[in-house]
Amino acid sequence: MAGAIASAMLFAFPAFSQDSRLSLADRVSRLEQQAQKDQGGVGMVNQMQQLQEQVRQQQGRIEELQHQLQQLEDKNKAQYVDLDSRIGRLEGGNAGGAAGAAPTASAAAAAAAPATSSSAAAGNPTQAQGGNADPASVQAAYDVAFKALRGGDYAAASRDFRSFVQQYPNESLTPNAYYWLGESYYVTMNYPVALEAFQQLLKQFPQSEKAPDALLKVGYSQYELKQVDAARATLTEVGAKYPGTNAANLAKERLQRIQSVN
Repeated sequence: MAGAIASAMLFAFPAFSQDSRLSLADRVSRLEQQAQKDQGGVGMVNQMQQLQEQVRQQQGRIEELQHQLQQLEDKNKAQYVDLDSRIGRLEGGNAGGAAGAAPTASAAAAAAAPATSSSAAAGNPTQAQGGNADPASVQAAYDVAFKALRGGDYAAASRDFRSFVQQYPNESLTPNAYYWLGESYYVTMNYPVALEAFQQLLKQFPQSEKAPDALLKVGYSQYELKQVDAARATLTEVGAKYPGTNAANLAKERLQRIQSVN
């Protein structure tokens, strides 16, 4: 009986030893798998941290872009208000104001007169002496362009005013057309073309009543184009050349604003 038990234990011992070895191997395998999982977890944590940092950077960029967009909207609104106020003064009868002259009923009635007298009657004395074009045709073409501007159709206004200055390069209303051509581009933030129109007015009609405002808008356009030194010089010139005018006052205000931010 004792021998039988001993034999059974002898046969059972190798099996027990094998089970122990297999159990140890399994434990090592499980430990290795756990280590791999831990390493993978660390990698995932690192990736999550990187993604979170990228999200924070993107949020910061979005906030910056929103701020810039708000600034552009505010600037655009201010330009529309400025243009609307100028047109409002014209519609209110201030045909000879610093903002420039618009065609009025008296101007239209005087269109049949020679170009020089038509200019005086409309409150638009300029350097232009008038060409050989039919005054009624000149006035009609100007009215079409100004109507588009007054209606807020700036693309049509710029197209019509450009057509006007090309077709009527030396009429009494040509300086006005150059000025409003520049305004139609300025209000839509096309500053390079606006600058060109204002400079052409000053070059071709330096004695025009539009000259002070044209020079002012040259300074404005230069500033918007980041030509800060040129803008300062131009705005200073406005005050020196046209003291006491509305353009000089606006130039002074803009110079103060430039000084505060630069």
